[in-house]
Amino acid sequence: MVFYLPESTEDEPTLDQLTPRQTVTELDKYVVGQKDAKRAVAVALRNRMRRLKLPPEMADEVAPKNIIMIGPTGVGKTEIARRLARLSSSPFMKIEASKFTEVGYVGRDVESMIRDLVELSVDMVREEKLYEIQDKAEENAEERLLDLLLPPLRPADSPDAETGATPSEIPPPQDFKQTRDKLREKLREGKLDERSVEVDVRERLTPSLEVISGAGVEEMDINLKDMLPGLFGGRTRKRDMKVPEALEFLIQEEEQKLVDPEQVARLAVERAEQSGIVFIDEMDKVAGREGGHGPDVSREGVQRDLLPIVEGTSVTTKHGMVRTDHILFIAAGAFHVAKPSDLIPELQGRFPIRVELSSLSHEDFVRILREPRNALLKQYRALLATEGIVLDFTDDAVEAIAAYSMTVNERTENIGARRLHTIMEKVLDDLLFEAPEIAQKKWSIDGEYVKKMLEDIAKDDDLSRYIL
Repeated sequence: MVFYLPESTEDEPTLDQLTPRQTVTELDKYVVGQKDAKRAVAVALRNRMRRLKLPPEMADEVAPKNIIMIGPTGVGKTEIARRLARLSSSPFMKIEASKFTEVGYVGRDVESMIRDLVELSVDMVREEKLYEIQDKAEENAEERLLDLLLPPLRPADSPDAETGATPSEIPPPQDFKQTRDKLREKLREGKLDERSVEVDVRERLTPSLEVISGAGVEEMDINLKDMLPGLFGGRTRKRDMKVPEALEFLIQEEEQKLVDPEQVARLAVERAEQSGIVFIDEMDKVAGREGGHGPDVSREGVQRDLLPIVEGTSVTTKHGMVRTDHILFIAAGAFHVAKPSDLIPELQGRFPIRVELSSLSHEDFVRILREPRNALLKQYRALLATEGIVLDFTDDAVEAIAAYSMTVNERTENIGARRLHTIMEKVLDDLLFEAPEIAQKKWSIDGEYVKKMLEDIAKDDDLSRYIL
């Protein structure tokens, strides 16, 4: 149940102001039902805020209360965790536990999830820093572009090195300033967009090496420019660019100058350590009893590799050592065959909070179609509005879509709310295809239309299995 509409621009409480009740209210805007799971993650988020207000010696001792979410696919497990991370501005990494067994008994290095989390954190901090210095970068880039369009004045006591103009031939500073101001005005109005300028572009001759570490096949980039600074730095070449392209290029250069990569890395590591969230999906796929053989050995091995990460250890990344003691881990799985008690005892103890998510009912499907800020009906209305089409769904159409989704889930595989995506695409298939060409711009989808589009497929189990 993953939605991708932009976040609301309405005023929302800051992290310090978010009480558990307000966190649940915010989650209600995107995920229907599942009150127990929302309460659990809301308390976990508030406890994180409480820990940050403690004296440092006490804060170090307070470990996060990790959570196991138990429930079938498509009921909102991932979306709850993802929305929680967005609310708290936390780096969020979703991984599948089964990925660690795909290549046999060794599997992928479990520490890679922490490295990936740190990379996400670096990207988040860099974006925030870029936002902070955006105005300054644009101002500096504009001045550099004006220097290219109108080179600055030479000292009054020497001839111009390029033109040979004597001091008497150089325009007075006041005239120069007026000319520059007029040029600035034209630049901002877009009147210089067709002009070209020559920009110094630094050649990128910084190859990297890929190192295979003993813990697994992980990419550790080594920048030769840092190792041999005299070999790869300083070569530039002239490149003709239109004014808008040159301005964009110069803004990017100024952003790189104004953002300190070392500070970004330091803040990113701290954020990953103090507020990172790792969502481990398909945890039930690696739940195996001790003393097993065959695949069970691999599953138990993955659990034992996960254990130190969840307990708290140091992981080596290219941005420095990262402690995992205060990262919040949320595990999830259907647990149809295996049970949380099938995990090794040490790992069970590291996930003290268990919440069960219920299967979705017909009423839940109706609410999912209508209520969330990113509800499917709102998404399709917005998509077709770009073609000038006004789309409306009657109450009986919504009920019919929910009913068909429930029916197909019961007769084939229960994939929860994800079934709604498949059903909606089938219902609107003709309209989505023909929208740019049809003359009729107002469409009302009713129960009969839904039935016409789905009845033949839904009543045939074989067709349902492959199409819906």
